[in-house]
Amino acid sequence: MVRLVCLVIGYVCGLFQTSYLIGKRNHIDIREHGSGNAGTTNAMRVMGKKAGACTLLGDCLKCLVAICLVQLVYGGSHKDMILLLCLYAAAGCILGHNFPFYLHFKGGKGIAASVGLILGIDWKIFLCAAVIFFLVFFTTHYVSAASISAYVTAFAAMILFGTLGSYDLSQGHLMELYAVMGALTLLAVIRHKGNIVRLIHGNENKTFLSNSSK
Repeated sequence: MVRLVCLVIGYVCGLFQTSYLIGKRNHIDIREHGSGNAGTTNAMRVMGKKAGACTLLGDCLKCLVAICLVQLVYGGSHKDMILLLCLYAAAGCILGHNFPFYLHFKGGKGIAASVGLILGIDWKIFLCAAVIFFLVFFTTHYVSAASISAYVTAFAAMILFGTLGSYDLSQGHLMELYAVMGALTLLAVIRHKGNIVRLIHGNENKTFLSNSSK
């Protein structure tokens, strides 16, 4: 039951659709422009770098808020599994972001929200994922390839650090932690299936941080 509560807390936080709200302020529905995705990259392409940065920050923060709420609610009563419960909250946030009921379940891909997940769970994982993300991005300029690579890296890093004893969890809870993170990694890959097809065919859109880089 406590896991379900954490998922619900996260889902409610995830309903704050940053790019959609920014788009409405600009009198557009971000889901009807560009790639149709309510996420950071599309917000940047359609509305500019400032909108993209605000979307990244907003989506990241909402996941951190979900994690903080769970820590406040269960930090005292479930100390033995609080990290796992925080991951459930983050998972709920990503589901709320990807599948918001009031937008007919058409949201983003959950990558920016996942930045908040990694920051809230383990900063060491964040560093590992960030290195891979920027390495892939500045080598290829494909945000999708960088995002998928970073997610897989985060999953692998969690298993590594868990094996090394970084998390104060029982073996059962540790395996559950891996299972939830594995499911989120799989979801991220599935949400990028269109991008993967375009990468294979060589027609995926590239993203440049400055016009001089094109």
